[in-house]
Amino acid sequence: MLFDLIKRFKNKLETQTVYGPFSKTSDPGIVEAAGYGGFDFIIIDLEHGPNNIQSAQNLIRAAQVSGIFPIIRVKENCVNIIGEALDIGAAGIQVPQVSKPEDVQRIIKLAKFAPQGMRGVCRFVRAAEYSSMTRFEYFANSNETLIIIQLEGQEAIDNLKDIMDMPGIDIIFIGPYDLSQSLGLSGQIDHPLVEEKMSQIIDLCKAKGIHIGTFVDNLENAKKWRIAGVKYIAYSVDMGIFYEQCKNIVDELKAN
Repeated sequence: MLFDLIKRFKNKLETQTVYGPFSKTSDPGIVEAAGYGGFDFIIIDLEHGPNNIQSAQNLIRAAQVSGIFPIIRVKENCVNIIGEALDIGAAGIQVPQVSKPEDVQRIIKLAKFAPQGMRGVCRFVRAAEYSSMTRFEYFANSNETLIIIQLEGQEAIDNLKDIMDMPGIDIIFIGPYDLSQSLGLSGQIDHPLVEEKMSQIIDLCKAKGIHIGTFVDNLENAKKWRIAGVKYIAYSVDMGIFYEQCKNIVDELKAN
């Protein structure tokens, strides 16, 4: 089921823009509902969220129930963290703070089985359906999991061409808030200089045939970056979406 989900998502990514929120909740029901609501993917956030690897596997189960593509944003580029995320059934990993080609090389080494990498081997894990899947099917299919690298600073921009030359990248993700901070414009994600840098990255990646992703927290920016060629749009955060809807309802009720 996991690997069929990966195949369908990759095909979708080739033909349309995909949307999904970051998730900072520990409630599987929120993740499941996001899938029923029509989001294409959900990013279970272990970098800035309260979950651990044990609670994250239940969120992945919930994602699979409603057909939403489960991605884990790991805390860092670390052997145990990446391996654990993939073992529990993440269909993709999003790795923050990538700034040089050596970072990508390490991610691929830790996330892929041989010959692409040297991921730790165990087939008695959830991603292998607890060994009910044949070992050869599991090892081959596991190398199809999505690799999303997150560029967040000026150093990454300076090294972008070398980073793009590294094999194994499915999506390059621009973190606009961290980018704005690195440019001395903390939080000013709509500043002309921040948008200029983002546009430069988008143009370079499009020319290289690499999908681009970014974060937005309003519909206007989602439309703007979709038109610019961004294919993977992380739309806000589940708890932020819930807050906004609560506030909108209350404001409307009190206005009447």
